[in-house]
Amino acid sequence: MRATIKDVAKKAGVAVSTVSYAMNNSPKISEETRRKVLRVAQELNFRPSGAARNLKKRKTNTIGLFLYDLGGPFYSQVIEGIQEVVTSHGFNLVVCSTFGGENSSAHRFIKEQFVDGAIIMGSQISDSLILQSASESFPIVVLDRELKGDYVHNVLITYEQGAYDAVSHLIKLGRRKIEFLSGPVTSFDNSLRYNGYKRALQEHGLEVPSRISLFGRCMEVGGYQAVKVMLAGGQPPDALFAANDEMAIGAIRALTEGGVHVPDDIAVVGFDNIILGPYINPPLTTVGHSKYELGAIATQLIFSAQKEGNSILLPTQLIVRGSCGA
Repeated sequence: MRATIKDVAKKAGVAVSTVSYAMNNSPKISEETRRKVLRVAQELNFRPSGAARNLKKRKTNTIGLFLYDLGGPFYSQVIEGIQEVVTSHGFNLVVCSTFGGENSSAHRFIKEQFVDGAIIMGSQISDSLILQSASESFPIVVLDRELKGDYVHNVLITYEQGAYDAVSHLIKLGRRKIEFLSGPVTSFDNSLRYNGYKRALQEHGLEVPSRISLFGRCMEVGGYQAVKVMLAGGQPPDALFAANDEMAIGAIRALTEGGVHVPDDIAVVGFDNIILGPYINPPLTTVGHSKYELGAIATQLIFSAQKEGNSILLPTQLIVRGSCGA
């Protein structure tokens, strides 16, 4: 088990503050005491935490962005918004994956506070770690959950309303058997989109499927594989609402290969309005929102130094194109 500053203080017979003074070469203690503490620290293999090294007087001038997936068109625009605000403040940006949970580099960056603030979009970073870590010198913004705490801010998209609008539009076009092409069921964003899908069906008097039958990774291959399985099973729906645009694009490819015409046989709607959407055949109907603004506002909150957590909701807009048959 890793030695703590308390372990060093106990073995050296000094106060915890004295250990801190020794580690920071403070003139408040004698040279003899400093050498004694450093000797004990070396014996215990004690390594000061990043938090101790990066206090206000020795800031890193770096903001950390922690994402589960570092690729994909969605994240590139979010990062663009973050980078512009970070640069305008004379800071640097480090981007790190949360893959691996407690064993990830992102977990260590946050726990030891190797940066001056964190923007998190990765459910592998626990609520408890975020709440324990957030402070005046280490503000945190989360983009994938609702979390209340001092120096913890939330910036979210109206995912549920966006999904409701998309499915309602399909219903108005005469579609009656609409399937939800789901991403990971544990995803906060995915669950909100599923809630909007269900609400639209219920309010329009349509039957809500008893369970989600189409699953996939939130990538083109995920949508492609899920729809291939759906077509093999027979009795396809007359519309698909996909959890994101990448899955929707993969779904359209699978439908086309299976001899199914989009949108005549099956309409398809995605979510996120990625850059590729207008250029596929047929052009993808989707729910748009400002990914750049999401990143920029999140970063501005990092520099706001507000103790009371902010919760900001950014709007969505239905963007109608050819894939829904309108």
